[in-house]
Amino acid sequence: MTALRFALRSDRVLVEGALRPAVVVIEGERILDVLAKGAIDASSPLPIEDVSGVLLPGLVDSHVHMNEPGRTEWEGFQTATAAAASGGVTTLVDMPLNCIPVTTSLAALEEKLAAVHDLLAVDVGFWGGVVPGNARELAAMASRGMLGAKCFLCHSGIDDFPASREEDLRAAMPILRDAGIPLLVHAELELTTTQSGASVPSCDSGDPAEYASYLASRPNAFEDEAIERVIRLCRETRCAVHVVHLSSGTALPMIRAAKDEGLPFTVETCPHYLCLTAEEIPRGATQFKCAPPIREAANRELLWQGVREGVIDLVTSDHSPCTPHLKKPDTGDFCGAWGGIASLSLGLSSVWTEASRRELALVDIVRRMSEEPARLAGLSKKKGRIAKGFDADLCVFDLEGSLEVVPERLRFKHKISPYVGRALKGRVTDTWLRGARIFQGDSLRPASGKALLR
Repeated sequence: MTALRFALRSDRVLVEGALRPAVVVIEGERILDVLAKGAIDASSPLPIEDVSGVLLPGLVDSHVHMNEPGRTEWEGFQTATAAAASGGVTTLVDMPLNCIPVTTSLAALEEKLAAVHDLLAVDVGFWGGVVPGNARELAAMASRGMLGAKCFLCHSGIDDFPASREEDLRAAMPILRDAGIPLLVHAELELTTTQSGASVPSCDSGDPAEYASYLASRPNAFEDEAIERVIRLCRETRCAVHVVHLSSGTALPMIRAAKDEGLPFTVETCPHYLCLTAEEIPRGATQFKCAPPIREAANRELLWQGVREGVIDLVTSDHSPCTPHLKKPDTGDFCGAWGGIASLSLGLSSVWTEASRRELALVDIVRRMSEEPARLAGLSKKKGRIAKGFDADLCVFDLEGSLEVVPERLRFKHKISPYVGRALKGRVTDTWLRGARIFQGDSLRPASGKALLR
C-alpha cells in the first residue's frame, strides 16, 4: 500500500534553528523533505495545507510521571498522553515512579511495557530507576530498551524507591556508562545543617499552611551540595549525569564550571520554576507544592539567565500529579501535602509567556523543549527536529493567541494545577504524530502512540 503523501506550508517553520518560510513534505510517518516555500507550484497534485501559525517540531517531554501500572487513580497512560497531544507534545519519557511496581528491575519494566497496550495518544519511552541493591538489573534493563536510569539523593516520597548512597551510585554509574545511557539525578540532600553551618528548620517548626515554612525547610543548599556530589562522581566515573528539575539558581556557577571542564553533565529546569515565584503563593495553596520547591523571584531570574546562556540544557514539565485528597485541600498543610505539579500540556504556553517578556527567542525555547530532551533520551535521530528522515511529529503554535487555563480544558486526570485561572500567551492549535493529525482546535483524534525502546 502506498504511503499517504501531503505537505504543510507556512511562512514560519522552525528549520535548522531559524524560523523561515518552508514546505514540509510528509510521506507516511516520516518527513520526506523540507523545501523552500515556493518550490511546489499550484499545478502539483500534492495536497498542501497552509498553516497560519508557527510550525514547530513536536515537543519532547522527558520528565513525566504517568503512574501506570499501579497508581492509575493518580494518572495513567491514556489521560497523560491525551494531555500531551493537546499541548503539542508528541514524545514523553515516563519516570520509574510513582507506579507499582517501581521500574527498578527487568520484570517491572516488562510489566510496564505490557500495561501500555493501546492506551497511548503519543509516543512514550521509559526511564528505569537506580535504588540500593539493584545494580545487577541495570544492564538487562538497558538491553531491553530503557533510555536511562533515575536516582534520588533524598526520600522520593514513596518507600519503595529509596534514596541512593554514594556506594550505590558507584556501583550503578559504570554500568550505565558502558551501556551509553545517562544517570538522571533528583539532586537534593536532606540536611540538618549546611556547609556554612546554618541550621535547617523543619517544615512543621512554622505554620504549615504558610508556604514560607515549607520553603525554609528545603533551602538552596539541599540542591547545591547534592549537585557538588554528583559532579564529583561524574568526574570519577565519566558516566553521563543529568540533573532533573533544577530550582536553585545558586548552583549554576558549579554547573557552568563542570560543563567548561568537559564533563558529560546536563541539567533541566521546569516551567514552574521559570514561571512561578514563592512570593505569589497564597496561604494553603498546596497545588504549588513540589520538590525541590518553587523559590523566590530573584532566584527565578538566575534560572532565566541560565537558560539564556545555555547552562540549563532543557525544560521539562515534571508532571507529577496525585489524587486530590493527597494535596490536603481541607487543611492547606504544605508539610503533609504531596509534592508535585500537574502541568502537562501547558509547558510551551507558560514558558513562552515569561520568555517573551525577557525577549528570548522562540527558537531557543523550543530547542530546549524538543531537540535537547530528545538528545538526552537517545532519540535525537528521529525526534525533536523538522528535518528530512525524521518522524513527522509537528505542532502549530499560535503566537498571537492566548490560552485561558480552566479545568474543563485540562486533559490530565485531576484538574488541579497552579496554572488554573491564568491567561497564558500563545496556544497550540494542531498536533501531528508520525504524520497523523491527533489534535485540532480543542478536539483529540484517534491516534496510535507507541512504546519507544532504545
